[in-house]
Amino acid sequence: MKIGILALQGAFREHEEALKKLGIHYVELRKKEDLSSGIDAIILPGGESSVQGKLLRELEMYDIIRQEIQNGLPTLATCAGLILLAENIEEQTQTHFATLPVTVRRNAYGRQLGSFSCEGEVKGFGKIPMEFIRAPYISEVSKDVDVLSQVDKKIVAVRYGAQYAFAFHPELNDEPVVHQTFVEGI
Repeated sequence: MKIGILALQGAFREHEEALKKLGIHYVELRKKEDLSSGIDAIILPGGESSVQGKLLRELEMYDIIRQEIQNGLPTLATCAGLILLAENIEEQTQTHFATLPVTVRRNAYGRQLGSFSCEGEVKGFGKIPMEFIRAPYISEVSKDVDVLSQVDKKIVAVRYGAQYAFAFHPELNDEPVVHQTFVEGI
């Protein structure tokens, strides 16, 4: 099994560390040619969604990744990755992959000072630590989206087909339970 990690910007190294702990082979996706290496799943990390979206288009990776996700490529998205997948982004007309039928609110908890940690139950993953760093949350979901977790009545984790999206950063947890459960489901 080989997992592709989008490595254009953001917290991709933390995802690599989580996969290393599990002994899972991964490849960094930095250019169009990297997408031809035959991946079994993809991770879209946290970071800055606008920058990642811009780079995906400039590097001609956008259409290929979008098509693969639409065709069922298992996808794990965290924070900015959730925004990349979202069909709608509040107060913004431009979207990115738009493969996940949800509406997200960017920087929903405010600036860096609004970042926080908590522990919460995530359906299918158990009780896990959650790190919210300039995090979004999901304000609306379509009826086909499975809500996996809420914090303070705000949706922070969902599943839609083979797409898992988290508003928080599970890769910052010492125990890679989210990555392990994701990989086991592939």
